Amino acid sequence: MQKSVRYNEGHALYLAFLARKEGTKRGFLSKKAAEASRWHEKWFALYQNVLFYFEGEQSCRPAGMYLLEGCSCERALAPPRAGAGPGGARDTLDKQYYFTVLFGHEGQKPLELRCEEEQDGKEWMEAIHQASYADILIEREVLMQKYIHLVQIVETEKIAANQLRHQLEDQDTEIERLKSEIIALNKTKERMRPYQSNQEDEDPDIKKIKKVQSFMRGWLCRRKWKTIVQDYICSPHAESMRKRNQIVFTMVEAESEYVHQLYILVNGFLRPLRMAASSKKPPISHDDVSSIFLNSETIMFLHEIFHQGLKARIANWPTLILADLFDILLPMLNIYQEFVRNHQYSLQVLANCKQNRDFDKLLKQYEANPACEGRMLETFLTYPMFQIPRYIITLHELLAHTPHEHVERKSLEFAKSKLEELSRVMHDEVSDTENIRKNLAIERMIVEGCDILLDTSQTFIRQGSLIQVPSVERGKLSKVRLGSLSLKKEGERQCFLFTKHFLICTRSSGGKLHLLKTGGVLSLIECTLVEEPDASDDDSKGSGQVFGHLDFKIVVEPPDAAPFTVVLLAPSRQEKAAWTSDISQCVDNIRCNGLMTIVFEENSKVTVPHMIKSDARLHKDDTDICFSKTLNSCKVPQIRYASVERLLERLTDLRFLSIDFLNTFLHTYRIFTTAAVVLGKLSDIYKRPFTSIPVRSLELFFATSQNNRGEHLVEGKSPRLCRKFSSPPPLAVSRTSSPVRARKLSLTSPLNSRIGALDLTTSSASSSPTTTHSPAASPPPHTGKVPLDLSRGLSSPEQSPGSVEESVDNPRVDLCNKLKRSIQRAVLESAPVDRAGVDSSPAADAAELSPCRSPSTPRHLRYRQPGGQTADSSHCSVSPASAFAIATAAAGHGSPPGFNNSERTCDKEFIIRRTATNRVLNVLRHWVSKHAQDFELNNELKMNVLNLLEEVLRDPDLLPQERKATANILRALSQDDQDDIHLKLEDIIQLTDCPKAECFETLSAMELAEQITLLDHVVFRSIPYEEFLGQGWMKLDKNERTPYIMKTSQHFNDMSNLVASQIMNYADVTSRANTIEKWVAVADICRCLHNYNGVLEITSALNRSAIYRLKKTWAKVSKQTKALMDKLQKTVSSEGRFKNLRETLKNCNPPAVPYLGMYLTDLAFIEEGTPNFTEEGLVNFSKMRMISHIIREIRQFQQTSYRIDHQPKVTQYLLDKALIIDEDTLYELSLKIEPRLPA
Repeated sequence: MQKSVRYNEGHALYLAFLARKEGTKRGFLSKKAAEASRWHEKWFALYQNVLFYFEGEQSCRPAGMYLLEGCSCERALAPPRAGAGPGGARDTLDKQYYFTVLFGHEGQKPLELRCEEEQDGKEWMEAIHQASYADILIEREVLMQKYIHLVQIVETEKIAANQLRHQLEDQDTEIERLKSEIIALNKTKERMRPYQSNQEDEDPDIKKIKKVQSFMRGWLCRRKWKTIVQDYICSPHAESMRKRNQIVFTMVEAESEYVHQLYILVNGFLRPLRMAASSKKPPISHDDVSSIFLNSETIMFLHEIFHQGLKARIANWPTLILADLFDILLPMLNIYQEFVRNHQYSLQVLANCKQNRDFDKLLKQYEANPACEGRMLETFLTYPMFQIPRYIITLHELLAHTPHEHVERKSLEFAKSKLEELSRVMHDEVSDTENIRKNLAIERMIVEGCDILLDTSQTFIRQGSLIQVPSVERGKLSKVRLGSLSLKKEGERQCFLFTKHFLICTRSSGGKLHLLKTGGVLSLIECTLVEEPDASDDDSKGSGQVFGHLDFKIVVEPPDAAPFTVVLLAPSRQEKAAWTSDISQCVDNIRCNGLMTIVFEENSKVTVPHMIKSDARLHKDDTDICFSKTLNSCKVPQIRYASVERLLERLTDLRFLSIDFLNTFLHTYRIFTTAAVVLGKLSDIYKRPFTSIPVRSLELFFATSQNNRGEHLVEGKSPRLCRKFSSPPPLAVSRTSSPVRARKLSLTSPLNSRIGALDLTTSSASSSPTTTHSPAASPPPHTGKVPLDLSRGLSSPEQSPGSVEESVDNPRVDLCNKLKRSIQRAVLESAPVDRAGVDSSPAADAAELSPCRSPSTPRHLRYRQPGGQTADSSHCSVSPASAFAIATAAAGHGSPPGFNNSERTCDKEFIIRRTATNRVLNVLRHWVSKHAQDFELNNELKMNVLNLLEEVLRDPDLLPQERKATANILRALSQDDQDDIHLKLEDIIQLTDCPKAECFETLSAMELAEQITLLDHVVFRSIPYEEFLGQGWMKLDKNERTPYIMKTSQHFNDMSNLVASQIMNYADVTSRANTIEKWVAVADICRCLHNYNGVLEITSALNRSAIYRLKKTWAKVSKQTKALMDKLQKTVSSEGRFKNLRETLKNCNPPAVPYLGMYLTDLAFIEEGTPNFTEEGLVNFSKMRMISHIIREIRQFQQTSYRIDHQPKVTQYLLDKALIIDEDTLYELSLKIEPRLPA
């Protein structure tokens, strides 16, 4: 019998060696002896689940080992001390850490251990616990329990399966029994058939009777069913279902067309361009392809799936369930946000890529594909922009013809609400695409089409009706009268102003527009604006007398044709000022950018000037500014958020001029700053112009060709500054050695290769060859008689001797006198006079007076006199842009002989000052001409502007054109009150005190419609633009904050109440019906007059409950009137955020009266949706841009007046509040006229 357990000692020693070397835990522990309470210190080593202990740390052979699997380890209390020992010994025992290892079987004594440190003891306990595999044992136990449970479940399932098997066998037996019974019954039935046939053969009459009865029953059933079907076909429900099905069929066709358009976009443009981008010589990069097409391919895949689902639903007709398709489509329509958000940037990238000839040629090949049907790529890229609104309209029409109890009514309403929410989000992101839609709408109105409107950089400025005077013949205008009907009828033109072009169209009888064959499309870079006729021009003087100074000229000098002049007449001086201000601003914008580009670009093909590219503050986000991806008209990123200081810095940055930024700033500046701060900044820029250009840009501006001077002297030109041009060089300077030397300059703008060159010749007469006259030298004082051409509102002191006395007591008179003196001095100083001197040349003595031109729109840098003579340098009308070209000529191409560095630097400094002056005058001119209310309400601001302009006039280096500009601004300030010839509502009320009051029956529908339109426009025009800021019409103090908006609302309600009251005044049905028909005719005439506010006044009155419930009265109204009323209501309906009204206003030309509530809703939506300032305190300029867009559209309709004569007898009736009946009384009258039917 074996007494001991054998084990592999060699393996045990190997494990002990590994434990000493790689053990999990090693160290000295005290082990309690088994025979006594003595403790022996051993060296322990733990390896996996085996604990070895050695006599010492250097021992190679273990003294023993323990298998720890299944054991547990816990802390033990310190053993009691046998006797009182020294205090130090007691402290040592208290600090020791005791723990015990318990083994999981009986007969094994626990292992008691201790260590000196508590932390060491805890580590030993944790290591022993892990080596015991206790967690694994617990997990094994849990798995074992699960296994047992699953075994029990299997056994239960086996029992249930056996029971089901027995049941199936019993059912098979029952089936066999039933089959046998059926067979028996069939045999019995076959035995009975001969007997039945015998019965039928025996009774033929009964058989006939049964046939007749069967026929009659069938006929009656078919007749009854036919009646039911016919009744249903004529029912409203069936009609609604037919319309609903038609809407669905139309939606399927539209979806099919849209998928086809996306297919052409992807397969006809996107994929071929991707392949082209992967070629050896790619005409376009992959990044540009992605930027142009965005996620259009994903959109195509999505709509292909949706289209397949629609076709599957059509296959199940007449059951058309669409809500589930929209439920699937809605979550995926968010991909449109990315497309819409970057659509404007996509078109800009495409426009930039088209400058590459290879890409443009390749793109034209793709567009020539017959599948494109003559449409351009821009057209296909615009299609997805309208898909979400199209879905909303479709769902709206579906819901209109879907009964409330329909199974998918709620689903369709949910889909419509989600789409409208998505559309609102997208609307916030597509404010920049409104301009594109406007351009496309105008382009569709023009029969011949207009390709320039497809250019994404074309920004719509304004439109309106102007009268074109017949062409100039032999330098004299045709003798026509402004009031002649032939001139108004034949010369009326619809004009559209964009940032780069000016369109002149005629309107046909059908409402379509036709471009003029000659001068229909004017490129503004080729145009020169002549605002006021000069005193020396006999023809202009005559035209000013004939046309009342309402005319202005546009001189066009195309590079490939003979120059010609377009003379236009504005309806009023206010409209003329608005047109000329916008035109000059656009021209100055183009030419300023062109000049800057020539000066600072290193490569003429680059669209952004080098100095702008080098300034990171213009395109890089910072703590005080944030930019968007969209570029403005100057090809600079638009500002999204910015501090007030950065906005003022952009306003006065001399390197570029953005008309859209200027319009937005002047419309909304009062939200984040004050007029005094803006004027202070302008004054500071005028006094210290070098602060408006960053240091880096100034370095580039003052860079000369000093480093290349040696090469310039040897070779005659600087090789670094030599550039390649497909057209003549942009600037060339020549100098002669004759006493009268001229600097001839030719300037070509790189913005358009077709633009003609601008040239300038300034000659200076001198007695010696070295004498040079500065082109900016101010004219000397002139003692002779100078003709003055002041406006009608100004008079000399001799004409008004009592003005001095009046100015003492009236500060306003003092202000007017100050204005008069400033204008007279400006005109006197700016009038071109002959230079008297012994050394003057005959050419200078015979110089003729040059016409007055806008300072921002020079016709030429050299003005050619009619007689071939050259004007004296002191009389030369050199604009800041022209002088800027002169200075930069020396900077860019080396100075000609005779000019040293100091002269060139002085020349440049002079140009910087002139450019700063030009900028200040431009902003002030825009401010005064378009925002005159700011100065009417703030007399202190007006005085400060006068002081600044007087300081400008005292500048000895001021150019003649700048003096003219200053005089024009002063004249505009003085004419605000005197030239205000527009009617006001208060004046009309005073004029309505007629002795005889007209009644409704004696007034014609035409008279009522015209006077309603006149009143509505007078009230609408009187609203100052500052009332549209801050939602003042929704505040508690709205009558104080927005009095004119509240007056407009009150006038709307009064007119609507008058219409309803007039109808209820008649007791008989026929008179009420005739009154309704007459008011509907008035509303239709208002629609023809573009008075949509008047249309809504009348239709809202007819839809009042007191009028609408009169069924007997409406039964007498003709069908034609009802159809006309439905048409009018559809035009001014509020559905889809006034979608139809907005589309109508886009396609109509001013004058017009829109519904003000539509714009107030838009402004409230913008105000509530976005804050004015960010959390960092920056101005939300994107919001300002959206607000400005709406205000500009409102002011466009405010500025164009109707040519309707005021008829006091009609307005007395319309404004008579005694005729108005309140709402409660109206309803009581309605109940008396037609009482409620008994229930």
